[in-house]
Amino acid sequence: MEDHWAKIIEAVGEDLSRPGLRDTPKRAAKAFEFLTQGYGQSVEDVVNDALFPSDSDEMILVQNIELYSLCEHHLLPFIGKCHVAYIPTGKVLGLSKVARIVDVFARRLQIQESLTAQIAETVMAVTNAEGVGVIVEAQHMCMMMRGVAKQNSSMKTSAMLGSFRSDQKTREEFLSLLRM
Repeated sequence: MEDHWAKIIEAVGEDLSRPGLRDTPKRAAKAFEFLTQGYGQSVEDVVNDALFPSDSDEMILVQNIELYSLCEHHLLPFIGKCHVAYIPTGKVLGLSKVARIVDVFARRLQIQESLTAQIAETVMAVTNAEGVGVIVEAQHMCMMMRGVAKQNSSMKTSAMLGSFRSDQKTREEFLSLLRM
């Protein structure tokens, strides 16, 4: 990857022998590996059996989980937050594991719509929940730094599964908790 970064830097007209760029291909490769580390992670390893028996059947909401991802179209960052709610059916997921699931998928090349769906489907599968709701709010550098250059634009996506899709009251409870 380091060689490819060197070629990209040279292709824009830069001189890799100047002091500020000598180690840039190596640093860029290391940074890109970190930004895409989700490819080397599995949900099973991240969850690591952190499912705990529980009698709770009320909504669990983890909100404002920060996320950093790269869009698959321009390889530019999108940055935002994720809100994940689920209604357990006998098992609850360790709190940090919800955030780790978000990171597994955020640290891959993709679009926000897919990211939102992947998080919801994974939480549903892992917890066997009655329902799952996920909302992602993000600002996309491909909209802000290039193209239309709209600095204050943001995108919101949602995925509602199970009772969050079929029961309007469950969906409304989720959305009202986010407004608090």
